Formats: sequence, C-alpha cells, structure tokens
Amino acid sequence: MGNASQSIWGSMQSKGYSRRDFLQFCAVAATMAGLGREGVGEVVSAFDRKAKPPVVWMHFQECTCCSESFLRASHPIVADVLLDVLSLNYTETLQAASGFQAEKCLTDTIQNNKGKYIVLVEGAVPLHDDGVYCMIGGRTAESILHEVAKDAAAVIAWGSCASNGCVQAAKPNPTGATPIQKLVDVPVINVPGCPPIADVMMAVVTHLVVLGQIPSLDDQGRPKEFYSRRVHDTCYRRANYDAGLFVESFDDENARKGYCLYKVGCKGPVTYNACSVVKWNEGTSYPIQSGHGCIGCSEAGFWDKGPFYQHLPSFPGFGIESTADTVGAAVGLVTLAGVAAHAVMTNVRKKKIISEVHEDDQPEV
Repeated sequence: MGNASQSIWGSMQSKGYSRRDFLQFCAVAATMAGLGREGVGEVVSAFDRKAKPPVVWMHFQECTCCSESFLRASHPIVADVLLDVLSLNYTETLQAASGFQAEKCLTDTIQNNKGKYIVLVEGAVPLHDDGVYCMIGGRTAESILHEVAKDAAAVIAWGSCASNGCVQAAKPNPTGATPIQKLVDVPVINVPGCPPIADVMMAVVTHLVVLGQIPSLDDQGRPKEFYSRRVHDTCYRRANYDAGLFVESFDDENARKGYCLYKVGCKGPVTYNACSVVKWNEGTSYPIQSGHGCIGCSEAGFWDKGPFYQHLPSFPGFGIESTADTVGAAVGLVTLAGVAAHAVMTNVRKKKIISEVHEDDQPEV
C-alpha cells in the first residue's frame, strides 16, 4: 500500500505539503514522542532521509476501534500525514487487495524485510478449541501471529484487546482470549485504551522510526511517556476531589458544578493514561471533561473490576481506610481539629506569658 523506498518528506511532498508543513509535523511528532524541542532536528533529519518502515497491521479479536481512532482523528497531521510515516503493506481493514493477492503482500513483506518491519496488532488471540474463534484464510490467529512476529523489529499491541485481552478476556473468557505479549518472543509495546488516543499512537510510531528503538516501558509494557501518571493526577476536577466535593448522581446540581465524579464510578485514581493531558479531537476534551467518569479502559482486567458506576472501596490519597462516603466529613473534622488545636496552643502560650508576667510582678523576699 505504500512506497517503502520513499522518505517521509518525499511522501509528504508528493501529496502537496510544503516544507513548512513538514517542519511543523516534525515539531509535533518530536513533542508527542517525548523528544522535546531539542529533538526536532533529529526528527527532521530522520524523516528527511529515512525510508518509511514496512508495516503489517493485523486484526484479530477486536471491534476495529483502534483503527477508527487512528484514522478518524480530526487533526490533519494524524488523520492524513501519519499514514505517510509508514509503508503500510498489509491491513485487512484498509487494503484494496484481497484473497491471494493480499496474502502475497503479507508474505513478501515479512520475507524481504526480516528484522526491519514493524507489526501492529489490533485484537486479542483466542486459544481455546484450537483457536477456531478467530480464523483468517483458514488459519488461526495464533499461527498467523507467530509467523508475522518472529522476524519483526518490534510489535505494537494497539488497544486494550491486544494489550490485555479487554472484553474478550472478561470472565469467564469462553474463547481463551490472550494478549499478544504472552504469545510472542519479540519486544511488545502495549498501547492500551479502548481505543487508545490517536496522537499517542503517532508518538509511539515516531519514537520507533526516529530512534530505531522501543521507548521506555513500565512493568506492563506501556510507554512511560504516556502511562506513568494517573488520569486523576492531572484531572482538572482534582481540587474538588481533595475538598471532598462529589457528584452524587449524573443529574444533580453537583454534576452541573463540575464536582468530582468519583462517587459515580470514576476510575481515574487507579488508571494510568494521558487522557487528561493529550485529550481527544485536537486536544478538545476527554471523558471526564465531557461529564462521564473514567472507566479505567487502559488497565488490565477493567471489565472485571466491578460496575462502571460504582465507586472504588478505598479512596487513594486519604489513607487506605478512607472512602468517598466519609472523606467529606473527614476533611471537615480535620479542619475543625486544626482550629481547635490552634485555639489550644494559643491559650497555652497566653497562659505561659501570663504566668511569666505574674512571677515578674512578685515582690522579692
């Protein structure tokens, strides 16, 4: 689907983009990849001369929401230019080819680019009943994955389905849905979310293309650049959380005031993602800003961690025994205790001063 011998700049040029457009794209790509301003020159150099890396994009047990997020982002850099960063040789969703012609594209890519191509995987892989729950061209998802991943430079697991199994792996997991990292021996970059943010997807690919290595990952294989902080830590409603001001129901006055959504199920305090920083639709909004609590979709097993609209039993930040039901009262008690303590200490100091003055006034014997 793409011209692998053409550089990224060459590809953009052929589509009518100016040099200024190219430099702006490089600046955004460097920022999103965590390279900073000093890394823009490195990105420009790489995109100017490096050939686009050959890519195969696999689809297994999923709903294609990752592809939709990737392709339907409203920002033109992501929606249009991003595909020019890659030489997308195979993808069941987008390719014009079909049947044997399509399979030849896949075979040629992995045979002619050993150790150089990137595998993007969307969806979990079912293992029960010999893998019959997801088959393509008469082959199981597992056998296809092993073939395409064994000689890959890197594998990126797009979305929660590929990263941790998502809804397919929810109890009782009848198909044996399994995340990609448990099935391959090559490095896997997990980019969870249902779906992940398009800009984050772009940044991960940029990091691979520019530096030729996988980004720094956390213990779940997620890029630390985007998954090292809780949604809660950067949420604009955090001040209300700290003050014990909560929405009790989605149609109450507190909801209209923008109070914290914890008591109606927000999982932001236990969810690591960049939603509240990067946001969606050109940085316009994210679920909490739209009035709906975070459901924790970038965390493994989020489908099995209780109802989406029931708050967590503990309240991180106020001690492990605290809850959203008592924290407001606790905050009030702490305030009262502070006032009382201040009054007591003031009286103690006053008594000491009075005593000292009284002793000074006593006549000498």
